[in-house]
Amino acid sequence: MSLLVEKVTGKAGMDLALNIRHTVFVIEQGVNPEDEYDQFEDEATHFLASLNGKAVGTARYRFTPYGIKLERFAVLKEARGRGVGQALVSAVLRDLMVNEKAIGKVRYLHAQLSAIPLYAKFGFKKVGEMFEECEIQHYKMELA
Repeated sequence: MSLLVEKVTGKAGMDLALNIRHTVFVIEQGVNPEDEYDQFEDEATHFLASLNGKAVGTARYRFTPYGIKLERFAVLKEARGRGVGQALVSAVLRDLMVNEKAIGKVRYLHAQLSAIPLYAKFGFKKVGEMFEECEIQHYKMELA
């Protein structure tokens, strides 16, 4: 099994990432497309995970007034349970370690309930109460 995570650098990679998000969030989870795609697409740093040469996962991060928000982690159903989510989180955190603008900034995310164990493996801790985003239950998590 060959698993590769790379930063998205061109339109073709971005199209693959957006297609994965559409499949996972819009089709599978019923998120409104207007909520899924936002004004931050161009400023965010996007990642694409490939399994045996096929794009199967994506994620992004962006700078906000509160710190660095990791978001839009999505893995196609057929690739789940194969380490893709972990590889995406690792790649994003590694990239932030070498980004001078990220030094000293809080890293946080809004985790769907089913993804909390994944993020906890990397040291993220739940902060505050459960909340609903796009009709899906989430917790804010910050990197400890």
